Amino acid sequence: MNRAETYRAAVTRRRAFSLPGYRTLAETGFDGDYVSPIQITSRNLEGPMLITKDWLDAPSAIANRPILQDLGYMPGIPFNQVIDRALALAGLNRGDIYITPVFKLLPPVRSHPIRPADARASFEAVTRFELMGRRPIAAGSDASRVLRHFGIAHLETIHPSARGMRYDERAGLIARALGSA
Repeated sequence: MNRAETYRAAVTRRRAFSLPGYRTLAETGFDGDYVSPIQITSRNLEGPMLITKDWLDAPSAIANRPILQDLGYMPGIPFNQVIDRALALAGLNRGDIYITPVFKLLPPVRSHPIRPADARASFEAVTRFELMGRRPIAAGSDASRVLRHFGIAHLETIHPSARGMRYDERAGLIARALGSA
């Protein structure tokens, strides 16, 4: 299978994946020709791969539907402001990279703790098919923990929303990881 076919298979797998307590993209009106809506603008199948914890929670996704259906992300939130700064530092744009969450479902509330078993189930069912031979960059400990569990070689960097550092510091660390990928 080529990368495009592998990607389409991952989309099919994401559509089939569900767990009690979480909503699917289809249940919230976000099903599309992507594994995660963030790939509306960040779906380069050859570019560096950044893996995060999750995309959004269901209430935030529903409340911000117009911008999310257009871009797949919310530019004004800290997570995306840091990503955009990191990309600028690395001389890249969103179209140059591939971003995906480990967890493919929508939690019921913002910053909801995802059980490790649920994150692993999502990775096993969907995310592992997105790797396509790339060495991913794990943005944050949640993503890194799942990759370590499955023995996936990866680079580790800070989560874009991590507290305790300025945006520019976080962006610099992520930019360095992107440059190493």
